Amino acid sequence: MDTVRTDKVGKDNADTKDIIDSSSDDSAIEIKGSVFTLPVLKICTTEIQQVEKALKKHLAQSLSFFKNAPIVIDLERTKQLKPAMDFQALTGLLRAQQLVPVAVQKGSLEQHLEAEKAGLAILTGQASGKSKSQESEAAVASEQTTTLDEQDSTTQRGTASDEVTSNAPTKMVSQPIRSGQRIYARGGDLIVLAAVNAGAEVMADGNIHIYAPLRGRALAGVRGDQSARIFCHSMEAELIAIAGSYRVFEDRVPDEIRQKSVQICLRGEQLDIVPIH
Repeated sequence: MDTVRTDKVGKDNADTKDIIDSSSDDSAIEIKGSVFTLPVLKICTTEIQQVEKALKKHLAQSLSFFKNAPIVIDLERTKQLKPAMDFQALTGLLRAQQLVPVAVQKGSLEQHLEAEKAGLAILTGQASGKSKSQESEAAVASEQTTTLDEQDSTTQRGTASDEVTSNAPTKMVSQPIRSGQRIYARGGDLIVLAAVNAGAEVMADGNIHIYAPLRGRALAGVRGDQSARIFCHSMEAELIAIAGSYRVFEDRVPDEIRQKSVQICLRGEQLDIVPIH
């Protein structure tokens, strides 16, 4: 699962800026840029039956986690393959597996044109050539966010999806992170001194240090820093990810690392979880 931009479905733009609506009733809508973490499905073949077989095998291990999840299709490995990708069949397959395809990335110009005909947005990211305005079409999934007041560290308020952003090189959080909250350290590391509860999410462009139980989700190197690491005092996570490579713990963390201090790093495309003795 990669972290992607909505302005991936949005990799960079953590600053939330209002876009002024010039209609007669300015209070009717509000449009904001935001950061979302979305699964990225890397397709390595244009044979739909092979994709279906592999997808069913993968989802059998973690179906409830991905159920109704918006998903981005990475086409980088299929640009030179024949036959051409059938995007109508591919999107139908994903929806049949209870996934919601919203966009493609890193495909050829021909693939992007066919994907658009199938109703998919095109993410520009690093590999394609569309404009920022076209990239923002991927923000089709709504998310209700509330910015917490960072000046008042004693305030305990928020809705089911709170987001905190900071431009400081290192961000420190001393309060427990509740279910539904999201903490994002833009441009640096994140240090958490209290528990990250189930249903909560912590994200950082750099490393993540959690000196308490990690029971929710932790995503380091969200802009692609493969050298980023995650350190936690008690490993009880729902999901961990570094630079888009992720691992889901749907039932429970394996006993050999459960409730132990660990460091997590990326080796190749695999996450390596090592106990800290």
